[in-house]
Amino acid sequence: MSEQTESFISHLVELRDRLLRAVAAIVIVFICLMPWAADIYDMLARPLMIALPEGTKMIATGVVTPFFVPIKVTMMVAFLIALPYVLYQAWAFVAPGLYAHEKRLGLPLIIASTVLFVLGMAFCYTFVFGVVFHFIAEFAPKSITPAPDIEQYLSFVLTMFTAFGVTFEVPVVVIVLVRFGLVTIEKLKEARPYVIVGAFVVAAVVTPPDVVSQLMLAIPLCLLYELGILAARFIGGPVSRRDSDTSDTAA
Repeated sequence: MSEQTESFISHLVELRDRLLRAVAAIVIVFICLMPWAADIYDMLARPLMIALPEGTKMIATGVVTPFFVPIKVTMMVAFLIALPYVLYQAWAFVAPGLYAHEKRLGLPLIIASTVLFVLGMAFCYTFVFGVVFHFIAEFAPKSITPAPDIEQYLSFVLTMFTAFGVTFEVPVVVIVLVRFGLVTIEKLKEARPYVIVGAFVVAAVVTPPDVVSQLMLAIPLCLLYELGILAARFIGGPVSRRDSDTSDTAA
């Protein structure tokens, strides 16, 4: 019992140390980016500003909003920059308790999921925002002068970033389900019609109430689902208990 208690405490201490290192990395990057907080927000707002009529600016309805909103954006950017180190700390804590075959699959999946999430955000920023904002600006009546609030814009951006980032994780989810034997490729193919319907339902709930943004989320989701099925074919089926024991013994 004493050995178990000491082991549990040592794991807690290691977890605390790795969490502190991850938080410290984010704070250091955040402090380094602070002098450019206003420029970072301007960069985030660029897709909307391009779509707005010339001379139009965003507004801030709160007293401290012009200060805190750029700070929040800078913190988000700092987290993304420090994300590889944060994930490394998480992996270093979990890896010693994994089997050999789990290590071989886990690290590539962590890297792939991180890259895909960032790619989803980049796709949203570089392509989706421009099309959606331009569509909304063209559809708006000429008698209206748009003046978006910066806090509402940040909330909208975070929602869209999260939606597209999670959407781009679909191939990883499909691969994990197949690899661990929770579902077969044949079942995934049979579920294709339901996935398509579900993709459009999710897009309708998450995105703004316009057809353009809904299509730009639902279509990539369906394509990424097919990509996940294709990737699962190359990676192979579930790991059997015998293969697991053999690989662990060899390790």
